[in-house]
Amino acid sequence: MKQEVHGNVTGLRDTLIARLAALYDEEIDSGVFLPREMMQALAALTGEINREIAVYITRDGAVLDVSVGDDSSVELRDCRLRRSEDRLSCVRCVHTHPNGSGLLSDVDISSLRAFRYDAMAAIGCREGEPVNVQAAFLGAADEVQLTELARWYRLPDAEWLARIEESDRLVGRDAAQKTENERERAVLMGIESQESLEELARLAETAGAEVVGMFLQKRDKPDTALCIGKGRAAELSLQCQALEADLCIFDEELSGIQARNLEEALHVKVIDRTTLILDIFAQRATSAEGKLQVELAQLQYRAARLIGAGASLSRLAGGIGTRGPGESKLEIDRRRVRERMTELRRRLDAVEKQRGLRRRTREKNEIPTVALVGYTNAGKSALMNRITGAGVYVENQLFATLDAVGRRVETPEHTPYLLVDTVGFIRKLPHTLVSAFRSTLEEAALADVLVIVSDGASAEVRQQHDTVEEVLTELGATDQPRIEAVNKSDLEKAEPFVPGAILVSAATGEGVDDLLQAITDALQTTMAPATVFVPYSRTGDLHMIRSLGRVLSEEYTDDGTRMTVVLTPEDRGRIAARLGEDVFVS
Repeated sequence: MKQEVHGNVTGLRDTLIARLAALYDEEIDSGVFLPREMMQALAALTGEINREIAVYITRDGAVLDVSVGDDSSVELRDCRLRRSEDRLSCVRCVHTHPNGSGLLSDVDISSLRAFRYDAMAAIGCREGEPVNVQAAFLGAADEVQLTELARWYRLPDAEWLARIEESDRLVGRDAAQKTENERERAVLMGIESQESLEELARLAETAGAEVVGMFLQKRDKPDTALCIGKGRAAELSLQCQALEADLCIFDEELSGIQARNLEEALHVKVIDRTTLILDIFAQRATSAEGKLQVELAQLQYRAARLIGAGASLSRLAGGIGTRGPGESKLEIDRRRVRERMTELRRRLDAVEKQRGLRRRTREKNEIPTVALVGYTNAGKSALMNRITGAGVYVENQLFATLDAVGRRVETPEHTPYLLVDTVGFIRKLPHTLVSAFRSTLEEAALADVLVIVSDGASAEVRQQHDTVEEVLTELGATDQPRIEAVNKSDLEKAEPFVPGAILVSAATGEGVDDLLQAITDALQTTMAPATVFVPYSRTGDLHMIRSLGRVLSEEYTDDGTRMTVVLTPEDRGRIAARLGEDVFVS
């Protein structure tokens, strides 16, 4: 979508206005205060029209506004992205001076104070070329700190960006605590169903946002440009403005083009459901593996949305020996993302090898695994704590658990097993998360028994159960014995909507004994203790029995060896085939 060029555009040709509007397409690297190519473009335009030009750049590197003035000044605008007037605006203002001097004027300094810019910078231009640049930053008590004039091609980018961070720390620090506690105001937009939108609201609140509006436009399929219709986007823009929203969250996954078009139409930050879930995962990740998995998922998602910015991403050339096609900015971004993703996968592979080693050790020791799986916030961690006293973090939030936690438990027959609490599932679970968290989710896929925990207090329990089934199928966890547990029976009159489901309450302990007995019965179909008596004449077969199972006890009598060993049904059949069924004693 075309962005508007503000200010004095009277008399400018359409081609010049189009070139000014193209500045909105610039994407500025996080480590650059102002790209050299942008300075050259601004200087060239200033030389052609002999007017000052101002651009406003957000901390994310996006051009928020482009304005044109006259030959001596440009009307500097309030482009504040923070509601708090005590803090910095999160926007830096860069403008040109056609007179060849980059020295900031008194008007520039007063605008810096009035609008709380991150920085104010002026580019001195002469004959369509940039000459020098001066910048100013706010300090404590609104003290203005001016830099020395710098040659345009030798800007101290890192130093000036660091001064923005320092300025942000100092300015409005008396109100810092209030601002930090201030939650972002979010407007939600969906096109599927009210139920999905209400779940999005819970996700937004879990991420720390305050939901101030929820809107639904039923559509058969998303619009390719805006996801919603053009007229609905105009209405939503007014609603965001009236509700003083900081961001708009869409219940659908947006393409890079859709997100950009929506931000231009709504004039607020726009994110989608996947980005929101990734943000929650980033907040919740505590282990080294979890942090690596979240970063990989974020990069996988963003890599697919790196889009070019037209002519602004020109090829690089850097003097003798370096001239040539080089790499475009887009290609550099993609290469950096690929390199980081490769490094993350390498580190995750190392973690997975350690996990695989622990898993093989469990298998060697014949310790079966029982995995608690289910929809997020169904009460798996609370149930884990009730059974094992593990002290797993429990909160009425979505995705409170990200890392698989395992604890050793024994059946009444003293058969040990590992009870594992896993990350919760959710509808529209991002594929990037399934991919990045595959090693963690494999705890469910490779478990000997699955306990599917459902939220009995939820009105959407059946739909949630269907989502769990879909994710388990995607993971290949379809062959294990399953136990259905309907949790939170103390809150609502829950019903066993799945035949044979066990009603439990992690809060009160109701039904937990029945669940443990069901786990014991299920484990006996996979592995159970058996007692064998081997006469001394067959002592040589004891080695074979020990190799097949885990020995619980071994007793030597006058006639032979009495041994209790944990066996799978297949291994029991092998012993019976070799020694006869009479070898087993009750």
